[in-house]
Amino acid sequence: MFSHILIPTDGSAIATHALEKALDFAHDIGAKVTVVSVIQPLEAFVIGTLGVQIGYDDYERAVKTATEATLNAVLSAERRRMNSCKMVKTESADAADAIVAVAKEAGCDLIAMGSHGRSGLKAFVLGSVTMKVMAHSTIPVLVYR
Repeated sequence: MFSHILIPTDGSAIATHALEKALDFAHDIGAKVTVVSVIQPLEAFVIGTLGVQIGYDDYERAVKTATEATLNAVLSAERRRMNSCKMVKTESADAADAIVAVAKEAGCDLIAMGSHGRSGLKAFVLGSVTMKVMAHSTIPVLVYR
């Protein structure tokens, strides 16, 4: 079956639900787990630089705080199941590409992640990290809704 599962999380309710379910699954089958949190850099178009630096510093602090809270929640969930997992933080403008790359680098044989379940125009306009991961991954992707 599967021996190493990658679980991407952004700290959202949907990602946390998927994380909980995927950790249960990994525990049940005795698989190793790698959890990844992709930090997307702040992208802004501005003419002056002073406001950008202040905004960028605030963004960096907020992202760091949110990422640490997410990873602490992962540790808590992992301890409840007595799983041992590796945690990876990476920065990329394209979360889907980063997830696929981490899965490949870590030697994972399954990606387990959540989805908002958008379809039609909403999915097209808003995009979907999950859909992109499914399209670009060479390993199976388990989607929790």
